[in-house]
Amino acid sequence: MEPLLKVMYLNPLGNSDYDQVFADMCRRYRLPGTEVHVTSLTKQDGGFSHIEYRSYEAIVMRGIIRATRRAVREGFDALAIGCFYDTGLHDAREISGDMIVTAPCMSSLEIATTLANRFGIIVGRRKWVNQMHGVVRENGQAEKLAGFYHCGLGVNDFQKDHAETSRRLMDCGRKAIEQDYAEAIILGCTLEIGFFQEMEAELGVPVIDPSIAAFKRAEYSALLKKQCGWVPSRKWSCEAPPEEEIARFGGFDEGEVFGNRVVVPV
Repeated sequence: MEPLLKVMYLNPLGNSDYDQVFADMCRRYRLPGTEVHVTSLTKQDGGFSHIEYRSYEAIVMRGIIRATRRAVREGFDALAIGCFYDTGLHDAREISGDMIVTAPCMSSLEIATTLANRFGIIVGRRKWVNQMHGVVRENGQAEKLAGFYHCGLGVNDFQKDHAETSRRLMDCGRKAIEQDYAEAIILGCTLEIGFFQEMEAELGVPVIDPSIAAFKRAEYSALLKKQCGWVPSRKWSCEAPPEEEIARFGGFDEGEVFGNRVVVPV
């Protein structure tokens, strides 16, 4: 069966440990006619297990750009970049042609503000807050932000003790709701796909999983592109670099781009 939509979910690490987790998520939440490719970068582009630090982000940026170029050439309708910092979002969009590019924070904000007037964001470490606050401001949603709530865990710590991680995330959620009157919760990082449902049952407000948000926003935008003809702008600040320059400078399209790929067929 020919897919109605082709969506790529890019794990922006040179590490494939989470690829199957993301593939299972996409298989569960995709539309029936959507083919999904979950990809990660090569180890040369940064074999990290996380990109909590700006210096790590800087290393993987080249890989994100190259992955975007390859996705366009392979005919994908949309690409989701899987990091809540929205790493490389605007840079990737610049060279994405008529392919849609989304990312978790932007997508989660759009969904949360559709469901509620005021939201809180739970993050792992205080380190993350400054950069993520900048993304919220850039998306024009700072006035609706109840606050950031850090649970004192880095990305690598989330899987060490599931019971403790769950307890800390729940405590942060209660604080956001009971003290700062948040009406929805966004998870800046999560324990596992599906954990948001446990939090919703416990806390009684919508809880947005950023991985699902980024994927579904990409899929929905691709559907709108096909149905309504809404393609990305290439005017003014969205202008793409000349293809002649890209070819002359090199480095965009040569060699291996993906270190791993998991295909979820129609």
